[in-house]
Parts: sequence; structure tokens; C-alpha cells
Amino acid sequence: MGAPPKGAAKYWDLLTIIGLSVILDLLIFHFPDSLARKALGLAFVLFFPGYVFITALFPNRPELDNLERLALSFGLSIAIVPLIGLGLNYTPWGIRLTPILVSLTSFNVIFALIAIFRRARAFEPWVPWITLERVKEELEWEDSSRLDKALTVILIISIITSIGTLGYVITHPKPGEAFTEFYILGPEGIADNYPTELRTGQNGTVIIGIVNHEHRNVTYYVQIWLVNLTWDNRTNTTVIHEMYPMPGWFNVTLSSIPVNIEGNWTPQFETNYTFSIDKPGRWQVWFLLFKDEQPELPPAPPDGNYAETEARNLILEAINGTIQSLKLNVDVKP
Repeated sequence: MGAPPKGAAKYWDLLTIIGLSVILDLLIFHFPDSLARKALGLAFVLFFPGYVFITALFPNRPELDNLERLALSFGLSIAIVPLIGLGLNYTPWGIRLTPILVSLTSFNVIFALIAIFRRARAFEPWVPWITLERVKEELEWEDSSRLDKALTVILIISIITSIGTLGYVITHPKPGEAFTEFYILGPEGIADNYPTELRTGQNGTVIIGIVNHEHRNVTYYVQIWLVNLTWDNRTNTTVIHEMYPMPGWFNVTLSSIPVNIEGNWTPQFETNYTFSIDKPGRWQVWFLLFKDEQPELPPAPPDGNYAETEARNLILEAINGTIQSLKLNVDVKP
């Protein structure tokens, strides 16, 4: 009872790592949200690389004791994984899920096979085989004082608690940064050929786009304003001369979608917006984005110019970055 394994079982730990690495690859592609993927991924990154590496380097029992091997397995894993990521950064594949997965799996399999080869030829091979008697022998339990035994138990509990806490933090990450993509494109659907030069009454078209990454459903309100303003160098202030609401205000409710860092970017909501300006001059078309609700406007002035009302604060806040906004400069000729 408790005798080290023989035959193929002598390599049970290394064969297990190879098998679990392959299983993790399958879980990631077929069951990406499973708890097993998260738990196995933790060991795949923080333990397997260092374990197979240290086992390949030191196949004989006298070279390292069990605690040293355990500590080095974690420590080397933390060193190896970033180095693999650094190497991938200089390749055409970059630091993405699939290249990282292939690289780490290959590393684990290659060094596990090297470790098997070296263990087969070791004069006194180290084979992890845990029994209660071996644990007591490793900890020198019988010769320890009560204080040493208590401290050992506390240390073991601390290690288990730390590993459990680390596993929980990694498998239950906080939601990423919440934000909204708000953009305008030219009529061809690219960030070019904007209608910046028009004649009086001539139509110009842009594409307004919104992508929700707020981790919740959001109702967006978009206001469009036609603004004529100047910068006063003497007072270092923005002076709004004219401010008119343009037709086509709208709202839309969007569900949150995750940020796609693997594939090509795709739009969530886009709409064409066509406008015209019936007064010559240098104008700015401001697109203001509000979440969940939009601010109330003061009563409309008789001439429709909101420049002397509290509504001008919307443009001032947009200039200061308080309100998420976009601006299109348009030169209108007679």
C-alpha cells in the first residue's frame, strides 16, 4: 500500500496535464462559459507550464523536495506565460485567444513529453504519489512539537484559502469598463467624405452609429443642433451666437454587447441622417448623446434660436466633454 506506481502509471501526472490541456481547448471552443473551463484555465495558466518545465529540468528525486517543486511550479508559470505572450506580440498572430491557447498547449505537451523521456532514464525518478504516510514523512510530523504541528496546519489552511480566493477572483471577474461607442461616418460608411462643404439648402448625409457596452439595456436619446459659435480670446470663453434644433432627433433602446477583441468589429445600430442648412456661413452640426433620459429644454424662443437660453449649456458641456457628443464643421455657401 502506498508504493510508487509502475509502468505507464509512473507518468500519470504528466499524462494528466497533457489530457487536461486538450480538454481545456475543447471546453473553450464548445463550452466557453462553463465553470469547468474557468477552473481548468486557472491551473492551465498558473501551474501546468511551470510544473512540466521544472519536472523536465529535475527528473530525479534528490534534486528538489516536494515543497520546492510545488513553489517553483507556480513561480515559473507566472514567469513563462508572460514571456510566451511577449513572443506572440512580435508575430503576425498577436496576443489573441487562439494563438495563446495553441502556444500554451504546445508548451505543456512538449515539455511534458520531455519530462516523460527524462524521468524514464532517471536513476531515482521523482514521481508524485501522495499517501498519508508520505505527507507525514515530508512534514516530519512524528518528530514535530505541538507548536510546529499547529503552525503547519495553519500554513496548509492558509495556502488552501489563498488558492481558493485566487480561483474565485479569477473565475468571477468584475465587469469590464462600461462605455458607449458613438460615431458618425460619411455616406459611404467610412470615416471619410463627410459633407463639410454644402450650398444653401443642399442635402448632406452622415451615418450615426451607437454600440452599447454598458452591461445593461440602455435607451439612448440623440439630439442634433445647428450651432454658430466663436472663441473669445480676451475672455477665453466660447460665445454661442446661434443655436437651432435640427429635425431628426431620435431615441433607440439597445442591449449590451461584449467587446469583441477577437474578430472584426461589427456595428450594433446605425441610421442614415440627412440634413440641410438654409443659411450661409460656417456652422457646426452637433450630435449629442444622452442615456436613459434627455434634459428638458426651455420654451422655444420666437425665432427658434436657443443661444440665449439655458439650452446653450448643452453645447458648452459637450465642448468640455461632460456630454458625449460629436461635431461636424460645415461651410455653407450661398
